[in-house]
Amino acid sequence: MSASRLILASKSRARRMVLENAGVPFDWRDAGIDENRIKQESLKAGRIPEDLALQLAAAKAMAAASSSGTLVIGCDQVLALGNTLFDKPADMDAARDHLKKFSGRTHRLISAVCLAEHGAVVWSHVSIANMHVRELSNRFIETYLDREGERILSSVGAYLLEGRGAQLFERIDGDYFTVLGLPLLPLLEELRKRGILPA
Repeated sequence: MSASRLILASKSRARRMVLENAGVPFDWRDAGIDENRIKQESLKAGRIPEDLALQLAAAKAMAAASSSGTLVIGCDQVLALGNTLFDKPADMDAARDHLKKFSGRTHRLISAVCLAEHGAVVWSHVSIANMHVRELSNRFIETYLDREGERILSSVGAYLLEGRGAQLFERIDGDYFTVLGLPLLPLLEELRKRGILPA
């Protein structure tokens, strides 16, 4: 399969880099879905975070899918602290508030990935990482926010694990790629099964 027949339905630079570094040939496009509407409808319906992550991933893949036989990768991530879902912080004050709430507690990053083809989802997978945040002092939080700046606003947890965000944690139970928002290893296995990658 050529690169033009495998599409990543995401504008996330981190997800594109994950696939590029793994040697997966693909094109990408922004799926352009209304995530807030899907989240609100899901919460009203009482869906669990795992179902919401999968619903968002599927919506992205379906939005970018066509009848041409193009295989589309859709992926998304949800952060849950207990029964509370967190979105990307709107500003630095929101990021500060999120970090204070995460301090000394464990939240879950739920990452879903699916493949859509001919207008239907043909494969999906959900992975969970349990993120154990150490007790964070106010001084640490302020220093962290000052050094990281507004780039952390692009992350649902207000941290980038590949940078200073690693200092927030005492332990992580789960896959690194799940934290990045793209469960890569199950996806690679499925692409091998489909003959897109060499076995």
